[in-house]
Amino acid sequence: MASVAAADIEESARTTRALIRYVDPGDFVTRRYVSAGCEINTGTYSDHEVTIRDAMPIRDHFALDVHGFMIARQPTAVADFHDKAEVDRVYEREVERHVQALTGADKVVARGWMIRTSADLTEIAKQKTENYQHTGGIQPPAGEAHIDLNTPTARKMAEATYRKHFPDGPGFKRFLVSSYWRTFSPPPQDVPLALCDGRTSFGGEEKSNTLFVVDEFPEGEALTAPVAGEETMMAATIPSYHPSHRWWYFSHMERDDALLFKFHDSDHSRTWRCPHTAFIDSSFADAHTRESIEVRSVAFWE
Repeated sequence: MASVAAADIEESARTTRALIRYVDPGDFVTRRYVSAGCEINTGTYSDHEVTIRDAMPIRDHFALDVHGFMIARQPTAVADFHDKAEVDRVYEREVERHVQALTGADKVVARGWMIRTSADLTEIAKQKTENYQHTGGIQPPAGEAHIDLNTPTARKMAEATYRKHFPDGPGFKRFLVSSYWRTFSPPPQDVPLALCDGRTSFGGEEKSNTLFVVDEFPEGEALTAPVAGEETMMAATIPSYHPSHRWWYFSHMERDDALLFKFHDSDHSRTWRCPHTAFIDSSFADAHTRESIEVRSVAFWE
């Protein structure tokens, strides 16, 4: 009876139609290049119109280990998210405490933050960068459905993080790499985050998308030329379109709302991942520019 009731709750949700970009099926090189204020993907992608359900009126229905995502009231002590020094000083430790409380993990280690905004970043992208680091900056919203880490990358990240921070620890039985996501611009936001129910995420083709952090983008054939050791580099998982994917978003997120969603949970008896992407929400004529901050972390159960 509980599962029937849950299905009824989900079917009653308000819906909107929007375009989500997916990687096309086929054989081609998939890479993601990032630099200051700009990101590009190789390969071919297509937009698909999908139904996205509004989860906010039933926000307490969603569970991290069932859907792959959840929302919680998590007030922050950060006064100004554009004050990099303040964010560096306060926010990662705050997120570690919040993620530990939400998951019940024994230990949590934050691994950097990023602001994303739907505002025009043309001038930032034009600036010449040197030794660009893909953390602590401002980037556009995600442009396609993805999961930020594939399984080999997630395992390597967890092992390296634990060795670095807990060299004398007993080891871990389970790890969870996740994103803690907060918008700090007024609601409703024009380009919110869509989250795919992780249970529905396994239809269709999937590819690994290798991450290249660069000062300047390669051009022409250099974008896809062979790179030694690419198979060992950090990579995301990008799905192709499948009609079984069930998309959700939380409209009118407030500053005290935080989304927690899974990149990779080593316990596959639970829902262990959550594809996600930004989308243009046409539901509200008075939408504001979206500004958000995300923090990746690794949680450990020893």
